[in-house]
Amino acid sequence: MVSLLSRHGPSVCLRAPALARTVTAVPHRQAQVADVGKGLETTTSSIPLFMNRKSAAQSTTPAPIVRPVATALPQDRDEFWREVPVWENVSAKDFLSYRWSVANTVQGTAKLFKFLQAVVPEEVPLHELGTQMQSRDEFIADVMEGVAAATMAIRMTPYILSRVNWENPRHDPIIRQFLPLKSVLIPDHPKLALDSLHEEADSPVKGLVHRYSDKALFLPTSVCPTYCMFCTRSYAVGADTDTVTKASLKPTRRRWEEAFAYIENTPALQDIVVSGGDSYYLQPDQLRMIGDRLIGMPNIKRFRFASKGLAVAPSRILDESDGWVNALIDISNKAKKAGKVVAWHTHFNHPNEISWISTDASQKLFEEGVMVRNQTVLLRGVNDDVDTMSKLIRDLADNKVFPYYVYQCDMVERVEHLRTPLQTILDLEARIRGSIAGFMMPQFVVDLPAGGGKRLACSYESYDPKTGLSTYMAPAVTGRDKENKVYEYYDPIDTLPN
Repeated sequence: MVSLLSRHGPSVCLRAPALARTVTAVPHRQAQVADVGKGLETTTSSIPLFMNRKSAAQSTTPAPIVRPVATALPQDRDEFWREVPVWENVSAKDFLSYRWSVANTVQGTAKLFKFLQAVVPEEVPLHELGTQMQSRDEFIADVMEGVAAATMAIRMTPYILSRVNWENPRHDPIIRQFLPLKSVLIPDHPKLALDSLHEEADSPVKGLVHRYSDKALFLPTSVCPTYCMFCTRSYAVGADTDTVTKASLKPTRRRWEEAFAYIENTPALQDIVVSGGDSYYLQPDQLRMIGDRLIGMPNIKRFRFASKGLAVAPSRILDESDGWVNALIDISNKAKKAGKVVAWHTHFNHPNEISWISTDASQKLFEEGVMVRNQTVLLRGVNDDVDTMSKLIRDLADNKVFPYYVYQCDMVERVEHLRTPLQTILDLEARIRGSIAGFMMPQFVVDLPAGGGKRLACSYESYDPKTGLSTYMAPAVTGRDKENKVYEYYDPIDTLPN
């Protein structure tokens, strides 16, 4: 390969890939087959489990036909969470309760330390081949030192914690995303920044990023059900850490009204992304209010709710005692009647995050007509090989979740160990394209540093693998001195040739 690559047309967008490196995912242990339906079955005379309108007792019209979701909790479901010692006696009814999930979320260093002491074996593999071991205390100390150095606070739901292989946590792809180990952190590239996308500079009002001419990003909250180490919004999301004081976005009505006023008074805006933080952290009435306001704006044609909830707490979608999913379904239906499009954008990064619970939740959303798309972040040691990324894309497609984007990891601080060279994403797209239907093939993109927006990874102006520098242009992104701007993305320093 020549040292300087340049692109002058789509015909050379996909080049012959370098030999792809395969990192075998740590297999997730299968738990015992158990009676998950106990206490949750319905009968022909009972209210359907997933009925999402007024109860039969309140209804004055004949009960509608309700489609069962994945045969409504059959008896052979795998109670995988029982493999985690602290939850070995937790029933399916409790584990599928969103209220139970919130109450048992591991948040903060004290709870994390206590949880790890309870679930980590006395010894765990230090190396991937298991030829050398480390003690529980050594592993926990590594985690706690990593947390002290990280930009993101700790919050993990029981669901995502139960998808971890705790016999080998150091090399688990889920742990790698959410728990920092000090021993794996490497020095940041000098170009990394907390707000690498310059979102605050592109915000006309607090919590509203307006970068593209017809689209804006509304951030009603800065809280998530689970915090990712690689969060592109680490400048604002989550609690303060030892290294970062957050520019938090509290969900106040006054701030929201300023954002709504800007959207209403900017006729060019047609598309709104409601994110955060995470839309899952909005109360059902807040979700409805935001949806109603956007539906009522003549200029808005489309909007999406961004939430990792389907990947980290899917039981909420199946929990009829919680009103969040009913609010989302009602908004989706109301928008359709108004001739507008609503979607849910979620965030799976590895096949191990998918279980029968997320499958049932996806099926319910599919049957209710809610469009779900997925945005994956390419992460070193998590999904940066062909086998893992291909399986993730296909598993999402099989679950009626449209694989929408695969992002090159943003140039945010403290995640150098998770970033990959640009060549990796180019090779992945070249190897995977053609192996799955085109309408289920995600776009492999770089969200350009300094606010250039999303560009196809293969659309670079130049790329020198020896220096790790790639350059891009974004002609459609204007304002704030962006005309004719050349945007630069840098490969991780430790991946550059000596």
